[in-house]
Amino acid sequence: MTNGETSLRSFGPHVIQYAVVAALLLGGLYYAWISLPSSAPSRTAREAEALALVQNHPAIGFSSIFEAMNEHVRAMKSRGQGVRLGEWRVKQVEGQIYEIRVQLRDQSVRGQWFEREFIWHAHLDLKKVNAASLPADGVTPKPPDSDPQPAPPFPPPS
Repeated sequence: MTNGETSLRSFGPHVIQYAVVAALLLGGLYYAWISLPSSAPSRTAREAEALALVQNHPAIGFSSIFEAMNEHVRAMKSRGQGVRLGEWRVKQVEGQIYEIRVQLRDQSVRGQWFEREFIWHAHLDLKKVNAASLPADGVTPKPPDSDPQPAPPFPPPS
């Protein structure tokens, strides 16, 4: 056996070891890329303003919609019922009108799961929030009528 054959034989196992380590690293990176949750998409300044407008809007019985939603989750958890509040999503509808959505899944006393989607429209120019779904309507107080309709006149006496 010559000296060249010995170095060639000892070189082979090292190549295999490096190949195995590289394959494991690549597999780990691929797994992390596929399975880890992606970060939330960055919001524009207008989208962030619309989200803040909705979340800070007064709610029925609470100082804000955000507080009302989180208090509902806390109360459900304290009763031992399952509950999950989804992510707040913002989408521009048209011009300065944005749609804000959040899903709420909660478990009834009998164990059934219910999912509700709360939708609001934020009008940035008017700084106004409107409920756009029935669940959101149950959280959002009605604005006072700014244009009251006059009462119909009494019929003339006969």
